[in-house]
Formats: sequence, C-alpha cells, structure tokens
Amino acid sequence: MEALKTIANISGYPGLYRILKPGRSGVIVETIDAKKAKTMMGPQARVSVLNDISMYVDRPDSPQNEQSVPLGDILMMVADTFGDDLPVTPKADGSELADFMAQVLPDYDRERVRDADIRKLISWYTILHQYAPEAFEKSADEPVAETVTNESTAAEEDKTAE
Repeated sequence: MEALKTIANISGYPGLYRILKPGRSGVIVETIDAKKAKTMMGPQARVSVLNDISMYVDRPDSPQNEQSVPLGDILMMVADTFGDDLPVTPKADGSELADFMAQVLPDYDRERVRDADIRKLISWYTILHQYAPEAFEKSADEPVAETVTNESTAAEEDKTAE
C-alpha cells in the first residue's frame, strides 16, 4: 500500500487529498474525487498521511508496540472481505458499524475505536476504491522476492543434479 504515503486526510476538510508537493508555506494537495481541485494547505492545517494511521486492537498477549494495526492492512482486509459492496454506509448506527468492524478485524478494541473512526474507515475505503484503486494493489517487491527465491532454489537443484 505504497500509495497511502501520498494520500492524506486534512482535519476540518471533507474527503481525502493527494499530496502533490511540499511548499515553503505549506503543502499543495489535490482532492481525490472527480474534480481534482488543487489547493495550498498552510502550516496550521492538520494533515494526517493515511500510511501513518492505525487502529487499536485488543491483544492482551502481544507486546505494547503491537496494540494497533496499520490502516493499509485494514483497508486490504476490507477489500478482501467485501470487495466492491460494503454492507454498511458511514451513516449506519453503532451496532451495524460494530458488526462490520468485527467481520473485518475481529480483535479490534471496542473501547478505544469509536463509531466515528469506523465511519471514517468506510468513507475512506469508498473514496479510495472509486478514485484511487492503485491504493489496493500489492507491492511489486513481494512477488520479486518470491521469484528470486524460486530461481535460486532452481539453481541450487541444478547444481545438485550435476
């Protein structure tokens, strides 16, 4: 989910934004929608890059630093579980949101993850799925590593066969 490094949420502004270029007095962003409107966000804007966001999980046996799951992983879980058709909307009631989240991430921390967080997840997933499908592509590094492993194993087998 390398694409999430350039996609951000800006506090107080609806939707998601693609970070185009940092400037001297802020950052230039472009809306992720059909309009593709560009604007300059000043230094007072609270810009949160999606790659840096995570959700709390309730795993009592894991170390303290593993008490959250990156948003990119959760978005991939939503895509794998539901694909194009989400069973809920951001306007759903609390019990529907909790059921949805339990299907995606069964051990999410029900005390620290609020309904508003789940609503944002659903909204962001919908925007990304529609306007930035590249965010759901697997990284090219993983298949290359498997190919290299398979080639080196084949080369070792050839050497043993000789």
